Amino acid sequence: MSDDPVLRARGLRKEYGRDEGLVRAVDGVDLDVAAGETVAVMGPSGCGKSTLLHLLGGLDRATGGQVWLTGRRIDNLGERGLARLRRSAVGFVFQSFHLMEELTAVENVELSGLLAGRSPRAARRRAEELLDRVGLADRTRFLPSALSGGQRQRVAVARALANEPALVLADEPTGNLDSAATLDVLQLFDSLHEAGQTLVIVTHDARIAATADRLISMRDGAFVDETRLTGGTTGELGALLRLED
Repeated sequence: MSDDPVLRARGLRKEYGRDEGLVRAVDGVDLDVAAGETVAVMGPSGCGKSTLLHLLGGLDRATGGQVWLTGRRIDNLGERGLARLRRSAVGFVFQSFHLMEELTAVENVELSGLLAGRSPRAARRRAEELLDRVGLADRTRFLPSALSGGQRQRVAVARALANEPALVLADEPTGNLDSAATLDVLQLFDSLHEAGQTLVIVTHDARIAATADRLISMRDGAFVDETRLTGGTTGELGALLRLED
């Protein structure tokens, strides 16, 4: 893991409304994420976790502060520059999967490559390789409606990796999954971590946070605590899941 940050944020703010109705969804956040590091951000619903993730990935505009990705400042990019950034340098994994229901698993994954300018052959080859990597080589031609929740999330992870992003941002990736599917996805994120993928995961689930290098607690839009973790093993995670069933 390199000491050079892949992601850096300074004084990041997002405000809504004004005067007495002013809401600070993100309130002065500073964050460095090193190459190959997994950082989990935990906090209650409404504390600003998802808003923070959207700011870091260029899905939303900050009210103030700066964000750098691989050394390049991104918060001042225009819409076209942000779109290029999202297609090439950042992978997103969402709680609700956000798959295109009319496309098969392999078509959902290869679409990211096509949008980034890969040839159809290269995009399809990469998509098939990734689906094999996430354990879905036998489900490539299935529509999302024919897949379980855990399988759909694995397709979403494969799609996030399609363009070899510098950073993967995951927003409550186990929020819609049962315990068995949660363990499956946790093991997948563990494997991404072991492979050196840089990850920022926002969650309210201690089980996925246990796989991170660092755990940051968030309240009312601000970071309030940080803990360095050793990372839970899949056996430990399985025990946690069984206890919560």
